[in-house]
Amino acid sequence: MQNIEAIFFDLFFTLIIPKYHLQQNENDVLGLSIEEWELYAKYEMIYKRRAIGIVNSPEEIIDEIVDSMPFSVSEMQKKKLLAFRKERMKNALINVEFEIVETIQKLRDNGIKIGLISNADVIDAMYWPESPLYNLFNDAVFSYEVKCLKPNSDIYNIAIQRMNVNPEKSVFVGDGGSDELLGARKVGMKTVFTEHLDIKEPNKRNKIMEGSDYHILHFSELTDLFL
Repeated sequence: MQNIEAIFFDLFFTLIIPKYHLQQNENDVLGLSIEEWELYAKYEMIYKRRAIGIVNSPEEIIDEIVDSMPFSVSEMQKKKLLAFRKERMKNALINVEFEIVETIQKLRDNGIKIGLISNADVIDAMYWPESPLYNLFNDAVFSYEVKCLKPNSDIYNIAIQRMNVNPEKSVFVGDGGSDELLGARKVGMKTVFTEHLDIKEPNKRNKIMEGSDYHILHFSELTDLFL
């Protein structure tokens, strides 16, 4: 594929995974399983409020999560929850796979602009400037800053305008969460579905494939597609 001006990337499960440690995590503070903690932390209405910046401080994010729980949580526990969550996001952003960094560097070295479009809250993005990815990106659009989420066309259009590129000469790469590939297609971008970090089960894969122009299993395949 020729004449590509820009490639935009999703963040979570495309470039990084905020993995839980083998030792203590947020869920352990409250005696919950990871699955139970995730149900509370990712409850749709609570998640949306922080992901579009209505709730925009780390402490308030934790408050909203624990306020939905059917038991009391102490201030000390809240502080521990926040510390573990920050640490998990920081580790993910700092410890990026070499293949991912190397591939993006090659794309950039060949004159392609590199952008980020991420559904993220203030904690998720807090350590972005410390990531080895940071200096490889021309721009990063986080949903909590621009007040809209993928797959809303507005977030893609903001990224396109800030990078001053043509959507028809742009590509969006993602793992397919939040119908992000369909959203990118809607504004005119080509789309790449990557399973490099997260292999989907067959039914989910087939659904995501409906919104993708290309499918890759290894991140380095991007150079074969666009260089």
